[in-house]
Amino acid sequence: MNAPVDPENAVPRSERSQARRFGGWREHHGWSAAASLRRLGGRPLGTLMTVAVLGLALALPLAFYLLLANVQAMGSALGQNPAVSVFLKADQAGAQAKLLAGELRDRTDVAAVTLKTPQQGLDELATLQGFSGAVHALDDANPLPWVLVVQPRAGLDAAAVDALVQALRSERSVDLVQDSGQWRQRLDALLGAGHRVVLVLAGLLALAALLVVGNTVRTDIASRSEEIGVLLLLGASRAFVRRPYLYAGIWYGLFGGVLASLLALAIELALAGPAAELDRAYGGALTLGALPWWLLFAAPLAAAVLGWIGARLVSAWQLRKAA
Repeated sequence: MNAPVDPENAVPRSERSQARRFGGWREHHGWSAAASLRRLGGRPLGTLMTVAVLGLALALPLAFYLLLANVQAMGSALGQNPAVSVFLKADQAGAQAKLLAGELRDRTDVAAVTLKTPQQGLDELATLQGFSGAVHALDDANPLPWVLVVQPRAGLDAAAVDALVQALRSERSVDLVQDSGQWRQRLDALLGAGHRVVLVLAGLLALAALLVVGNTVRTDIASRSEEIGVLLLLGASRAFVRRPYLYAGIWYGLFGGVLASLLALAIELALAGPAAELDRAYGGALTLGALPWWLLFAAPLAAAVLGWIGARLVSAWQLRKAA
């Protein structure tokens, strides 16, 4: 009769050894995360100062990103791709204006053409502050010309819009062409420079976060140099020794990122009142936005990664010195 088989002996020894190592590795990770968090709580003042520095540093790129996003939204609301106003000569009648409007609608670089009569122009002028009295002082003769509002096709670059403007100016019946493409190009250039500034600033502040976390972890390792030396003499690996400090860097970065997101939300709330006033001043045309939710959640995660990198670099360097 065969003896019963022990389930543990049925598993190959190598697999049992790997399972034990993985269990020990997982258990030490849990202990390191909890121990590093308790260690941070044991010195609240130093922890709060480090987290505050990280939060303030990481909140600056978020604030600049919010500013640029709203400036871009304002540019779009106020006419990121505005129409071109074509003023006809005073001797041009409505028939010539309609004929030119039909020719322009056939162009491939034109999306739409709106025809404004002299009376419509006079009515719009009367609604402007300071012009109503001057309009009423005019006699029955209307001095305003016919106006064509030409909307360029979406997606045209600056060169194509400029070519359209030059073609409009070359028309014999056209007296004046007003194009705001120059301010549009300046706004795009300013936004491009602003985005580059935000990227550079974010990089510099990320480096500052690395240095802050690294210096804090370096101080912590230096204060426990004797304990680390004993662990290394007992055969502990460097990965085993530095694991609690890596988790400390993660906690520093995570808490600093959470504080940065909260500061960004506070900035939004502080600007909500003036933004609403600005929106009302423009008749509801300006809809200023807030930071996207994914960015507010990504900031603490990115800061935790930065904290881990800073702790990893410093702890590896310190342990090589202690070895």
